[in-house]
Amino acid sequence: MEEELIKTKAENEISVENGENLITTKWRDEEFRKIRLAFFNILEDTEEAKKEAEKEKNKTLDIINNLTDGILVLDEDNKIELFNPLASSLFIKKDENLIGQSIFKINSDRLDLAPLHQALKGSKKEKIKHFLRKEINIGNKVFLQVSSVPFNEKNEKKETLLILHDISKDKLIESMKTEFVSIAAHQLRTPLSAIKWTIQMLLDGDIGAITAEQKELLQKTYESNERMILLINDLLNATKIEEGDFSFNLKPLQLEEIINIVIKNTKDFLDRKKINLKFEKPTAPLSKVLIDKEKMELAIQNLLENAIKYTLSGGEITIFLKEEVGQLVFKIQDNGVGIPKDQQDRIFTKFFRGSNAIRLETEGSGLGLYTAKNIIIGHNGDIWFESEEGKGTIFYFSLPIAKKESLKD
Repeated sequence: MEEELIKTKAENEISVENGENLITTKWRDEEFRKIRLAFFNILEDTEEAKKEAEKEKNKTLDIINNLTDGILVLDEDNKIELFNPLASSLFIKKDENLIGQSIFKINSDRLDLAPLHQALKGSKKEKIKHFLRKEINIGNKVFLQVSSVPFNEKNEKKETLLILHDISKDKLIESMKTEFVSIAAHQLRTPLSAIKWTIQMLLDGDIGAITAEQKELLQKTYESNERMILLINDLLNATKIEEGDFSFNLKPLQLEEIINIVIKNTKDFLDRKKINLKFEKPTAPLSKVLIDKEKMELAIQNLLENAIKYTLSGGEITIFLKEEVGQLVFKIQDNGVGIPKDQQDRIFTKFFRGSNAIRLETEGSGLGLYTAKNIIIGHNGDIWFESEEGKGTIFYFSLPIAKKESLKD
């Protein structure tokens, strides 16, 4: 009996153990099944992600290849890693591969790439100039606007995106417009000059006596004709600047003498608007500067007339002139209408006039400050301004003092 109980107990223990083993086996199988399912899901997700990445890559390449601008990606050694067909067509034959070539080594059989290489070079030899934006002429009437932007700088791999925008058509249209304005201005100036002298003869009584009423009408006509001539001259100056034909005959002169001439020429304008003008300068003679007398008079006249036009009657204008290290600094300050802040970045562009200035003074070509800026730059100077709407404007320009070897009368 005792032996049977022991046998039964042993059998029960084996049964329990087998049951536990069976449960463990089933649990392990279930876990393996879950792991296998998760693994397949990961593989499936990876495959989907791969397909999606490939799709996005192809989409990006399609966009790059169909851009109307030339695109190149350069590595840190300035070697080309990627380019689109338009970039290739600008440089070399279509069947030649650009990949791996330095941007400074590539050449073209139809274009001069030296201006491009020169524009791209930074302070160090054969280092790309970051954040470049420049217009260049690479021959055969091909003009490019070149932009370079660095990216991936936070990673070890430093690359540069080069964008080449073809502006040849824009330049051609601009040239045609400039030529048209130049021809039209020249054609208009001759009859306007004839009208001027004819009216002047009538006003002077050279052809016979005229009544006071006739004289008043003729005087108004003469003044209107003068404004037309001034506008024509502004247009001709602007076309000369654009064509690079605005030459300078520089001689060592005293800048304060030029300023005095301009003030004298604008006295009637100042008196009509009852504006008080002061010219403050050091008592001792200032150093001479290399000046084209006629053009510097025009630049200062444009700045002064601009101040007079946009200063209310009874206002004040002050001109300062001082000598600093290696340069003379001119400053003209008014308490006029000022320049709206959102329009200040356009102040030296052609035909621009502030919205508040147009309301105050309907006449004006918008070429005075454009011309003045180019004259100052042509004298190796610099020009800038400060302004606050409703409180006035200050224009500055600086000119380098003439070196001793240039001081020959």
